[in-house]
Amino acid sequence: MSTAPHSALPAQGRATAEVLAELKGFGADDPHYKEGRLWSLVYYLDEEYSQFLGDAYQEFSSANGLNPTAFKSLKRFENEIIAGVAEMFHGTPEVCGVVTSGGTESCLLAVKTYRDLARSRGVTQPEMVLPVTAHVAWFKASEYFGVKVRLLPLDKNLRADVKKLPRLCNRNTVMILGSAPEYPHGTIDPIEEFSAIALKRKIPLHVDACVGGFILPFMEMNRRKLPLWDYRVPGVTSISADIHKYGFASKGASTITYRNLDYLKHQMFVYQDWPGGVFVSPALLGTRPGGAYAAAWAAMQHFGKSGYRDLAKRTMQAFDKMRKGIEKMPALYVMGEPTGPLLGYGSRDPDVNIFAVGDQMDAKGWKINRLQNPDGLHAMITASHLEVMDDYLRDLKEAVATVKANPALAQSGSAATYGMMSHIPLRGMVKQKVLDMFAQMYRAGGQDMDLHAAHAPEPGLKGQMNALVDRLAQWYVTRQQQRQSQR
Repeated sequence: MSTAPHSALPAQGRATAEVLAELKGFGADDPHYKEGRLWSLVYYLDEEYSQFLGDAYQEFSSANGLNPTAFKSLKRFENEIIAGVAEMFHGTPEVCGVVTSGGTESCLLAVKTYRDLARSRGVTQPEMVLPVTAHVAWFKASEYFGVKVRLLPLDKNLRADVKKLPRLCNRNTVMILGSAPEYPHGTIDPIEEFSAIALKRKIPLHVDACVGGFILPFMEMNRRKLPLWDYRVPGVTSISADIHKYGFASKGASTITYRNLDYLKHQMFVYQDWPGGVFVSPALLGTRPGGAYAAAWAAMQHFGKSGYRDLAKRTMQAFDKMRKGIEKMPALYVMGEPTGPLLGYGSRDPDVNIFAVGDQMDAKGWKINRLQNPDGLHAMITASHLEVMDDYLRDLKEAVATVKANPALAQSGSAATYGMMSHIPLRGMVKQKVLDMFAQMYRAGGQDMDLHAAHAPEPGLKGQMNALVDRLAQWYVTRQQQRQSQR
């Protein structure tokens, strides 16, 4: 085997030990999620548990769920996973569903299902009602499947304004969406109120519990008071829930369940005239990775109700600690009415730019997500964060003080970038420019795009992004000046 420097596809194969050593080095610049510094994307407990998941995945890493009659083991995993989820969500024995590759696939499938159900009833111009806080996967589904979005605004408490829902529904409405909870602010949408309207108008109601599905039931078991959101609500016709989030499965495992088979049948694809034989597929993917099924089943078996209750308990201890800590800082406020385990927070002090606070937290080694409309910072809290919460709140307090003492920080770093990108009008122009830049990352070999780039002339893609933001800002300022001069 060759040990010479390699190309993307080496002429000669390399030793396995050499490849694995280099592979591990690739993660040197990745977020330090094992130390609790990351607040999204990863759900990590410890190395022993990660090894357990890896072993479970490896046992079925070559198995393929494309044909459920071939790998009966995978169908058994799926059956037991769906049965467990149906029980968690207080479903009847008629609840049915499939394991999917992730929350996005689950969301896409719901839209496809309800579009096709409505199509069978003569609807040719399908629409769906989404709260503005719906996950972006639903907007992707709209684009993919040609279902028009009608947006439900928020009330003053950043909660979906159910009073405005009836006027958004019409004969073309194929589904209504509610989230449990929604991602930006951690609020459970008013599912029971949605249900009353959905039942009256005979419109399917889907609950996006991709984030909350594997923690809300156990929060409730721990006597946490929550609004009803699952199959106990009569109008709920389907629920999506990710196992690879608070279910702590390996990446690539979500579920979508339906109240009965009459809905699920519209999700499935059948083609009877293919020369290779009659083809049937229950979800978007053809090949379905067996390792993900095995690891998801293993995670659920490992934790059981008692284990998930313990994780939920520690998660909510961390959530409560963060919420109370933020509320004690006069410059900050918690957005909306979060039930957990997510929350967003913003600044009530005009001298404290919240994006500049985010920059300071990044500099301290935390990986902080940003929100817009309104501007804020975001945290998806797990049990592991309980151990670092004191450090986080201490650093946050220091970051706020630093920004308040130096208001000019709002004009540099990603604070300037996020601030301008979230407030400059002509959103279509912003979308196109970001698309142009983002696409460059997918050239052969790839190029980096840094949305946190500082405003300094630089070559390459980073410099292009900076120049873009500067041009947009200049255009916006000039436009505002012109408006002022015309008054």
